[in-house]
Amino acid sequence: MRKHILSVCSVFTLIVLLASCGAQKKSSSGVAGSSSISNDGPSAREWRNGLKGRWVLNSVDREDIPAAYTIKNIFDEAPVDCFIGSEWNLPGGNYQGSISFNASGTLCADGAVRTIVWTVYDIPNDDLHPQFQFKKLYAGERAKNVTTGYRMDLSYSDGQSLVMRMPIPLDNGTGNLVFNFTRVQD
Repeated sequence: MRKHILSVCSVFTLIVLLASCGAQKKSSSGVAGSSSISNDGPSAREWRNGLKGRWVLNSVDREDIPAAYTIKNIFDEAPVDCFIGSEWNLPGGNYQGSISFNASGTLCADGAVRTIVWTVYDIPNDDLHPQFQFKKLYAGERAKNVTTGYRMDLSYSDGQSLVMRMPIPLDNGTGNLVFNFTRVQD
């Protein structure tokens, strides 16, 4: 009887062990364990890895925004022109980076540095691409206590250039501000 119980326990343990060692499912991106947003673009993880580094904002273009439409400031910070030439430092690790302003003008703060915490938001809808998101941190603040932030659609990157789009709600639909970055070579 004792041998019979031991045999049943051994078989049961073997079944549990084999079931727990099953292969990890592959996502449509072909990377085990990663989640893919769509079949035609990089996953959020791939975007995060590709964004790490330093980027300079070269231009901000209007897409489907009438010329008469005024955009007073972006990111509750400054006018669009103040961001041109800014350097976005996006390190890995804790994803605490910065935006360094280099534009001079009436409403610009040349030389100012804004601390940010950034990541890539994985949209749970297969038709949409991941979004770049960030929170501004002021002295003494912790990221977990900051409840407001900003998101931009990740449109394109080849490792040296980067394009992000920020949707702007209009009276008759939505337009975009298109942010064009280049990587800073060390």
